Amino acid sequence: MAIGWDIGGVNTKVARVAGTEVLAVRSRPFEIQRDPHALIGLLRDVAAQVGAVPDDRHGVTMTAELSQAFRTKREGVAFVLDAMAAAFPGGRVSVFTTDGVFLDPEQARAQPLAVAAANWMATAIVVAGHYRDALLIDTGTTTTDVIPIVNGRVAAVGRTDPERLVCGELVYRGVLRTPADAMGVFVPVGKDVSRVSMEGFALAGDVFVWRGELDPSDYTVPTPDGRPPTKEFAGERLARLICADREMLDELAISAIADSLARSIVSDIGIGIYQAMKTHASLKTAVVTGLGAFVAARAAIDNGLGVAYLSDHLGDAGARSAPATAVALLLDQQS
Repeated sequence: MAIGWDIGGVNTKVARVAGTEVLAVRSRPFEIQRDPHALIGLLRDVAAQVGAVPDDRHGVTMTAELSQAFRTKREGVAFVLDAMAAAFPGGRVSVFTTDGVFLDPEQARAQPLAVAAANWMATAIVVAGHYRDALLIDTGTTTTDVIPIVNGRVAAVGRTDPERLVCGELVYRGVLRTPADAMGVFVPVGKDVSRVSMEGFALAGDVFVWRGELDPSDYTVPTPDGRPPTKEFAGERLARLICADREMLDELAISAIADSLARSIVSDIGIGIYQAMKTHASLKTAVVTGLGAFVAARAAIDNGLGVAYLSDHLGDAGARSAPATAVALLLDQQS
């Protein structure tokens, strides 16, 4: 039995597994920069929710080190490891690396860039265990990972976030937190085209709640205007993208804006897919996962790929929190 963690800057996810069985998964929205020292209590709380016991083994991946709470990744990695040690003094902690191996906490402190943002590698290795040749596309709240699997091995080019951004294996687009004004510079307004206002009026979550592809309960970050994450208010936020309001724009006009922005995010992810396929032309199948698996699937289809769902192997909850589930599975295999 093992516990897996994906400790991010805005979400913390945990999974408990035994062998190949996913026993429990939890995800908790938590912006670490708002109250960093609350992380210890949060870790204990969500661990209890999945049935963790004091001497459990914990596999850790993280992206929290990129939070603005920390001046360097080294500082962020050390903070997360300190929080794990304080939350689980009797636990056995192993930290996953971008090379697909586990380090003990002291080794991880000495090699912060090896463990920073390594969560994608855990998911990719698990996918490689099920698919010999495939393109993993994990679209979450904030980012999308595009990882080639070739001959049963992870064939990623990049390791650090900057390297992965350059080669298209990290696309900074997600279905919740991406600012809507970063999804498209122009949107349709009737027979015309309008520039959008760069004022942070709406998020990707508003686009996909309006379109009925994201449930309001999945809108787990504060809305830009502080109003509820319902379709009604999502429409109001989208109207403000062109400095209008719902007295000025009807449902068709809001839908045209939302549809245009949705196409843009699919296109942006598609560029990462194109970069991967240019190097690995033999890839014919995309394995999609994450909160935005529906967007990942659309981008894959647009690029001529067949689609398989990681949820078929990990279950819906396990696939939505794939890195946490994956690192738990990999750690449990080591027993």
